Amino acid sequence: MGIIALLLLIFSSWLLPNSDAAPKPPIRAVNLGGWLVTEGWIQGFSLFDGIHNNDLLDGTQLQFLSVTQNRYLVADGGGGGAILADRTSASSWETFRLWRINETTFNFRVNGGQFWGLNSTTGVVVAKATTPGPSETFQIVRRDTDKSRVRIRAPNGLFLQAKTMASVTADYGQNTNWSDSDPSVFVANNLGSLYGEYQLCNGYGLANATQVLKKHWSTFINEKDFSFIASSGLNAVRIPVGWWIASDPNPPLPFVGGSLQALDNAFRWAQNYSIGVIVDLHAAPGSQNPYEHSATRDGSQQWGTNDANINQTVQVIEFLATRYANSTALLAIELLNEPLAPVTTLDSLMKYYKDGYYAVRRHTSTPYVIMSNRLNINNQSEILQFAGNFTGAVLDVHYYNLFSSVFDNFTTVQQNIDFVRNNRSAELAAITNKNGSPLTFVGEWSVAWGVNTTNATDYQRFAQVQQDVYGNATFGWAYWTLQNVNAVWNMTYLIKNGVITLKR
Repeated sequence: MGIIALLLLIFSSWLLPNSDAAPKPPIRAVNLGGWLVTEGWIQGFSLFDGIHNNDLLDGTQLQFLSVTQNRYLVADGGGGGAILADRTSASSWETFRLWRINETTFNFRVNGGQFWGLNSTTGVVVAKATTPGPSETFQIVRRDTDKSRVRIRAPNGLFLQAKTMASVTADYGQNTNWSDSDPSVFVANNLGSLYGEYQLCNGYGLANATQVLKKHWSTFINEKDFSFIASSGLNAVRIPVGWWIASDPNPPLPFVGGSLQALDNAFRWAQNYSIGVIVDLHAAPGSQNPYEHSATRDGSQQWGTNDANINQTVQVIEFLATRYANSTALLAIELLNEPLAPVTTLDSLMKYYKDGYYAVRRHTSTPYVIMSNRLNINNQSEILQFAGNFTGAVLDVHYYNLFSSVFDNFTTVQQNIDFVRNNRSAELAAITNKNGSPLTFVGEWSVAWGVNTTNATDYQRFAQVQQDVYGNATFGWAYWTLQNVNAVWNMTYLIKNGVITLKR
């Protein structure tokens, strides 16, 4: 063989995928949560440190108490009418969600979905617009010595004041002493912010967000992590991605490009270490749930309410299937993570799952197609028969001993262990068909619980019973997550410290 031919053979071998890369079910996997879809709590919110006024991000919920009226502002009727100042206590109609324009300028969204606006003729503040514009843009001015005391500047340059309980108008001048006698002063009660991809990107702006996220993508997960995964007895990763990845390198604002290159790197590393990759669509256009991991802007959920965002989501799945169809590391594509009922209806979900399944199959017959159960339902088998009609389909369920009133009274280690051994075992058996279709997958679980203990042995017992029970899932399981500032959510820490032991 000539030297040129030999060099070409060597070079081409670098490009060819490892034919033994993807494992066969049942798999033992770990989620790469917080990597390509931001969840602030996973890094201890450090990704948001550089955002000015980072307690006023998109989706932050605020309530405003008039200091002169001693009443809360309220959207009359929940929206569609005037903003009043007549409530002695605050609930949903008295809570307003921010849409951030910049660090001091916002739109205020009310419970019914409308936005605060200024009637330019009367100066009265109303909540009637369904889409915000210049008349719906307000500025929050905070007192330097007490940031809970605020004034709200309207589009006309004047400040809001609560003259009476039935009248909130934008006609107060610039001067203030911030006293309780000033009708333009309000006490802002912050109920909390969202810390997701939308909040990070919109909070920093395009240039800074690109810089922050590129550094995060290159440092939070790297090839050394894949080496650790393979050496620890795990054989797959589940990688959450957002819908904007299909528009990389120039996704719609406020999202930034670059996550696709990171995903490409993950496939390359996975092939190097014979690890299977589950690409999980964690954030769909319109947001399939109100949580930050769906990249919602303000906690609202629109996915599945119209054909447009369903069709757009199918296009995202087709993009992913096209791009990775020839990679033997591609183990599965998960069509959607944690859609929430009742906004996401069963009919809309099954329509999408059918279309998404065939979008994958148009390009490859090899990878599994995973269909997630809806959250907030009692019948965990609602799509069992439907999913069983598709070759290579997998049903995903998430099992945490958290996030449900069921666990409110669990105070002992043994209660949690018994629940997994008895209840979770029965739940998993109920959705596992004898004919093997669909396969079953515990796509998320952890050793986090509500028990107040730091005893390593307790966590070892809890981890082991979950491995024993979830090991009966016919597709396998995936721990949430590989890296986390909280030890009980950090599988790397748990393996290195002997809390989780994987049998070879």
